[in-house]
Amino acid sequence: MRPSCCPRTAHLAAAAALSFILAALPAHAATYWTVPAVLKSFFASSKKVGYRKVVLGDAEAQELGKKLGAPVKREWVVYVAESEGKIDGYAIKDEEKGLHELIDFAVQFSTSGAVERIEILEYREAYGDEVRGDRFRAQFRGKTAGDPITAGKDIDIVSGASISSRSVALGVKRDTLVLQLALKRGGL
Repeated sequence: MRPSCCPRTAHLAAAAALSFILAALPAHAATYWTVPAVLKSFFASSKKVGYRKVVLGDAEAQELGKKLGAPVKREWVVYVAESEGKIDGYAIKDEEKGLHELIDFAVQFSTSGAVERIEILEYREAYGDEVRGDRFRAQFRGKTAGDPITAGKDIDIVSGASISSRSVALGVKRDTLVLQLALKRGGL
């Protein structure tokens, strides 16, 4: 005959083992930046940061989609930093699907449309958040809409984060093209 404490002990041991396993898994949905915080970091010396809506026409969205090999949404928000009536730079907050979940990121641009910095805002995948690393993100500095921005070609893929690397590179390329189009139109 078994003592009555054994089932309880077995449940406690199973719960402890499950807790250990769950603690070893990577965290999901980590938020690193909010949009206001990243804009404040991007434009720390700017007097104000506003935004302008950019709406692509059907033909423009299709043309950008052809260049990227992926569909492009029509409505965008471009953040514009200003000081004393002069534009300091631009930023776009975007998202791109990783393996299963969206990766939220923001791209800071110079007044000429060159990438100055990117930051991962929220990463929801179980693996691959190494794209947050300085080495990966630094590869985009200076890139413009006229430059190739392709993971595995001119952007090194992070080992263990190949899909995330491709996703972020695609998103940054898209943002350079959207900003270029908006700058050509004027009104930013």
